[in-house]
Amino acid sequence: MRKTSLPFDRASHPSQEESNAPARRTGALDRRTFLEFLGIGTVGFVLVPGLFSGCKPEAVAPKTTPYRITPLLPKASDALELAPGLNSQLLIRWNDPINATERFGFNNDFICYIPLDASVPEEGLLWVNHESVDPRFVSNWDELRPKTREQVTEEQLAVGGSILRVRKEDGQWQVLANDPMNRRVHGRTVIPFNWPHPIAGATAAVGTLANCSGGLTPWGHILTCEENYDQFYGENDPVSGLRQDIGVDQGWHTYDPFPPEHYGWVVEVNPRTGEAQKHIALGRCAHECATIHELPDARLVVYTGDDANDEHLYKFISSVPGSLSEGTLYAANLDKGIWEPIIHERPELRSDFADQTDVLIRLRYAAKKVNATPLDRPEDIEIDPVTGNVLVALTNNLPKGNYYGSILKIMEENGRHDALRFKHETYLAGGEETGFACPDNMAFDPQGNLWFTSDISGSKTNKEPYTAFGNNGLYVVPRHGEQAGQVIQVASAPHGAELTGPWFSPDGRSLFLSVQHPGENSPSMATLSSHWPDGGDSMPRPSVVVLSGQLLDQFSATATEKAG
Repeated sequence: MRKTSLPFDRASHPSQEESNAPARRTGALDRRTFLEFLGIGTVGFVLVPGLFSGCKPEAVAPKTTPYRITPLLPKASDALELAPGLNSQLLIRWNDPINATERFGFNNDFICYIPLDASVPEEGLLWVNHESVDPRFVSNWDELRPKTREQVTEEQLAVGGSILRVRKEDGQWQVLANDPMNRRVHGRTVIPFNWPHPIAGATAAVGTLANCSGGLTPWGHILTCEENYDQFYGENDPVSGLRQDIGVDQGWHTYDPFPPEHYGWVVEVNPRTGEAQKHIALGRCAHECATIHELPDARLVVYTGDDANDEHLYKFISSVPGSLSEGTLYAANLDKGIWEPIIHERPELRSDFADQTDVLIRLRYAAKKVNATPLDRPEDIEIDPVTGNVLVALTNNLPKGNYYGSILKIMEENGRHDALRFKHETYLAGGEETGFACPDNMAFDPQGNLWFTSDISGSKTNKEPYTAFGNNGLYVVPRHGEQAGQVIQVASAPHGAELTGPWFSPDGRSLFLSVQHPGENSPSMATLSSHWPDGGDSMPRPSVVVLSGQLLDQFSATATEKAG
């Protein structure tokens, strides 16, 4: 469906000062089968142009890896444990001041680093998502008492995202204190809808929240995704329209009865100004991420998954170059290998939906009506920089007995991301044999090696059937060398935490990583399950760390260039 392009689309202002920003990073097989899947032998590979930032498209990987990775065994300690060859630096913690009036938010997730000047890659802007709140920590809420207006406001200010100016000096990254570019986008920020029709009677929403993963546009703007939005202002049944009881309710609607329909969208943010808008054309669901591929004619393809049991995988194809509002949204039908258009003109939708706006608001219901395939919590989506295949992290589906999850591979017809037909197969299956469970966020380094994190629920970590995996971790799958195809754990999270949002610096020598919700399974404030990162009797604090060291150096852009 073609829709009116609003001024914030790239289509209407193709010349941006951010145009020098890098493109977006592009989430049980035996070793030989794995290498065949990658489309390579043991002799190296060529990176697909335009799919990875910070490395040259023609870069060729070395035939062997000079540094053998020593796997980190599963851990259950209250620490950020790292494999040999990795070091960590604490960059910023929850509640640290970022300017004179604002503080770093809670439960940081997706991270994106954008150099301010392509010629100075070690200084730029860091965007960090803030997904959720634990009221015990954030607003000192006692569950025996209703929340006050002040407590709700404090929680609203803790979600959304942070924009930080950072610089690397003497090998260490630092946040530039009180820099004018440091700012917050949060649950009180007024954000317009990019759509020609009102959403639940309004043209703007108050706040962005439940910000999980995201993406980066070709013009250097952030896409931050509203995932479990129903935990804040509730949700209405897609058929009856009545309010649903989802079992988790932060109670914000008690003071701010904002419509649930104002949340669950992909939000675009200009990191240089903080200007934002919500993209209605991408549909409303529990978006985990929004991964963009720019076609040769500058039209855009956006992949996004709905992170819930038996929900769906989506793809938006723009009809106008650079637009995120004009185009068609599709849902994946894996049985037929086709992308089903989700448009009001379809007979299956015409009788149950008033118009296309209604279709996009009630996207989950519409996707089921057009026979989209229910999936096992589709979370992060990444495009392989070597083959162009699309990887989808399917975390798990406990009601169906899928405890370990898998990574799905989508092969678009003729390698075209705007194709409407595809093939698919399992890329990696979780389990004790492969050494990981519940894959979540993914990233590729400059040599095309896959890195991913795990998302075992805090209430189930180190309990059956997950005892073999220890705490949540970070894993790498080398693409070449003697360890090619192996899933190798390289980091372990503190108690109750998961590692999220991995993003590489342009040279690949630094990996920004979120340590989210340490201690979330604490029985009470008097009995904390984690004291990370400050130790002692301190309260746990979600934080951003930077990984570096010999292990990353071997996979850096510089190493790739030397090998070529």
